Amino acid sequence: MRFIAAVLVSSFCLSQAGAEIKTQVVLYSDGDVALEGFLAWDSEKVDKPVPGVLVVHQWLGLTDYEKSRCRQLAKLGYVAFALDVYGKGIRPANQPDAGKQAGIYKNDRDLYRRRLKLGLEQLRARDVVAKNQIAAIGYCFGGTGVLELARSGADISGVVSFHGGLDSPQPEAGKNIKSKVLVCHGADDPFVPANEIDAFKSELNNAGVDWQMIVYSGAVHSFTQPMAGNDNSRGAAYNEKADKRSWTAMRSFFNEVFE
Repeated sequence: MRFIAAVLVSSFCLSQAGAEIKTQVVLYSDGDVALEGFLAWDSEKVDKPVPGVLVVHQWLGLTDYEKSRCRQLAKLGYVAFALDVYGKGIRPANQPDAGKQAGIYKNDRDLYRRRLKLGLEQLRARDVVAKNQIAAIGYCFGGTGVLELARSGADISGVVSFHGGLDSPQPEAGKNIKSKVLVCHGADDPFVPANEIDAFKSELNNAGVDWQMIVYSGAVHSFTQPMAGNDNSRGAAYNEKADKRSWTAMRSFFNEVFE
């Protein structure tokens, strides 16, 4: 597999009260598979290298949701890059298709990790990113992804999983984790059974990983995503309190790992 250098294909600016958030679409590839990521930073805050944050998308692929999170991170002074696991133009339009697409990577963790590490390489290659201060965050499918990135042995400071899957077909990979881990989890999430939570804790404890898990009452899967609606009975729904609390927890975690 050859690493293909990024091509910056478009950019524009958004002016925000004393901040200039710049964004770029970034084309890169995995062999002959074209990938399309999204980069955001505050041009007024990156006169010297700053921490970078990798953003891993949910099962619908890289959407406006992840791009908005990148802009939020840029406003905080980070350089944020939303990677593309699926490939350019592969954006499932419905849940069945999303499940099939996500399943490709959940059933092939080596492929999943490779796509994740390619995205990490894109972020690390930016001149404005401090090479020793990089973290990764992910949502749902992407929450699983940042844990897989950590299990791959990636040299990063920390990972934050928002309502991600905690299953691990290769629990022995926990010994490869070099980063600190924060898991933000919905107490009523029906898609993450108790036995997987227990196995996850055992995996990290056996590997001596520095980890923490915050559980939010009344929250189900997708609790950070307004597009999930507000019907908890469906198993996936937005929860404003859990969304805000988990974002605050992430910021505190970053303050720690980027010291």
